[in-house]
Amino acid sequence: MNAAKALRALLAAMALAPTVAVAGPRVMSLDSCADQYVLALAPRETIVGLSHRAIARDSYMRDKAAGLPLRRATFESLVAARPDVVVRLWGGDARLSKALEKKAVATVALDDAADFDGVRANVRKVAAALDRRPQGEAIIARMDAQLVQAAGAGKDRPALYLTPGGYTAGSGTLIDAMLKSAGYANANTAPYFAPVSLERMVMAPPAAVVLGLFDTVRAGADRWGPGRHAALRKAVETRTVASLPASVVGCPGWFAADGAEMLAKAAR
Repeated sequence: MNAAKALRALLAAMALAPTVAVAGPRVMSLDSCADQYVLALAPRETIVGLSHRAIARDSYMRDKAAGLPLRRATFESLVAARPDVVVRLWGGDARLSKALEKKAVATVALDDAADFDGVRANVRKVAAALDRRPQGEAIIARMDAQLVQAAGAGKDRPALYLTPGGYTAGSGTLIDAMLKSAGYANANTAPYFAPVSLERMVMAPPAAVVLGLFDTVRAGADRWGPGRHAALRKAVETRTVASLPASVVGCPGWFAADGAEMLAKAAR
């Protein structure tokens, strides 16, 4: 058989061979919040890069990240990973942004969602880019079911969110949406994130306190915290209804519904 006949035979055999289904586009995430969406939605074999914080204690999906490639959000990492899709919230610099544009890599920019509608939009955005819409809708349905279960439990009881650094959250934040989803009224009337008044906490403590991020506190890591003042510590200790882990409150994701569920269980 000459070369031409051999080539024709090979092409004929390839045409008859069964088509192997492609799992999906190669995907890379550039920061810890983007990691959560990629780990939840992308088939494992398509994930070509996660941030180094994907396996950290405050990563909600850290168990699924084990064994997957961890990369820095750099141009060199992009070249090495060769992704078809990149997911980001805040990761990457101007050089990387230009490289993504130049290489025509599809980029999914997550929004810093301040409510559960924003979370739904983020899930659908990533699911569409990865051709995983049914999986995205399943995540949303699970989140919505948790919110239904949590609704009204707090009976409009005022609650103040508090971090180890002495910050609280008001309207325009996912923390506020979480409190209200569990039936609490936010004791903080100012918008966004702001420092708590130590004097106010001591002189007129809120009826309920919700702690956040306290599971990541290290000795001496915070110059200000509830443990720094005896009166403040007493107000917090006697009024704390729940302590939400960093993995639940650290990123704008569907797992914020876990926080609402925790708050509802504490109220009941």
